[in-house]
Amino acid sequence: MAGFIAGEARTQETLFPERLDDYISEENHVKVIDVFIDGISLSDKGFKTTPSTTGRPAYHPATLLKLYVYGYLNRVQSSRRLEREAGRNVELMWLLGRLATRL
Repeated sequence: MAGFIAGEARTQETLFPERLDDYISEENHVKVIDVFIDGISLSDKGFKTTPSTTGRPAYHPATLLKLYVYGYLNRVQSSRRLEREAGRNVELMWLLGRLATRL
């Protein structure tokens, strides 16, 4: 995802006592969302997956799609609530690579 805004590595140690990866079990539905979206060829579906050369870097379309799919599965329809959840929900922190802390 070179050229796009990227999150932190999930194995990066933080202020939490452990890594974020340790808080998400293998059976968690965010891992399914992550694998599913990463397996889709977004450019074939019409998404622009090459970054613009001017202006502020954009978020990768796969990252935003993961956020929206998570929202639909958890009945979070408001973009403002999704933003709030991304800053406090450990599942979303894991899924998005802590992008909410970079806004």
